[in-house]
Amino acid sequence: MYQIRNFFENDDVKVTDSKGAFSVIEYQKDLSVMPETAMMAYYASQMNVRKRQVVVDVAKSNVTVQAGAMHWMVGDVRATTGIKGVGDLFGKAMRGSVTGESAIKPEYTGSGTLVLEPTYKHILLVDLRDWNGSIVLDDGLFLACESTLKHKAVMRSNVSSAVLGNEGLFNLGIQGQGVVCLESPCPREELVEIWLDNDVLKVDGNFAIAWSGSLDFTVERSGKSLIGSAASGEGLVNVYRGTGKVLLAPVR
Repeated sequence: MYQIRNFFENDDVKVTDSKGAFSVIEYQKDLSVMPETAMMAYYASQMNVRKRQVVVDVAKSNVTVQAGAMHWMVGDVRATTGIKGVGDLFGKAMRGSVTGESAIKPEYTGSGTLVLEPTYKHILLVDLRDWNGSIVLDDGLFLACESTLKHKAVMRSNVSSAVLGNEGLFNLGIQGQGVVCLESPCPREELVEIWLDNDVLKVDGNFAIAWSGSLDFTVERSGKSLIGSAASGEGLVNVYRGTGKVLLAPVR
């Protein structure tokens, strides 16, 4: 039996979102400041630069967390590797080597409370039911998810896309029914959501932070020819083709 005090009921703490086992808290002001940093802290809070944390009710669901993201936990919470055998270990190591994500992500089970490290990034809780059960993430966005979800390396539709775009050949894909927790460079209010119905989206740069697993992702010339691409001044663009949706950030 445990009690947590001066946390959720603290008037400096606001719960901004909740889905599944996850809740997102936001500190309205940074109160742990010295006189010489007080002005910076004040203007930071006015511009929505605030510390945020993810709180997990492990009793609702086992969760998989990015390595090193745990801040504190209380109650009957147990950390495991989430590895289910030699084949599973080999698969996760291979996926980690090609996606740039940590190969082993700890899995937390039990019935207590888990709190992740504070961050100034924006936390997005994504229910995969809104993505037809499949999402692909740009590098570095994954923070946590319900352990019922499956992770896989998603390969670009053509090998040339990695060479032309100077990016990796693989992205992290997540499939199933559950909630994913992402660290976004910008708030949800600024994200542009584009729905495609057998259509094409072309983006100059890696502004797409997530897209449906049903979409084909390639890197192509912006024009039909080298001369046309040079004339447009764009050169290479990221192309998302098919039926699904894409989340675009205004800045990266």
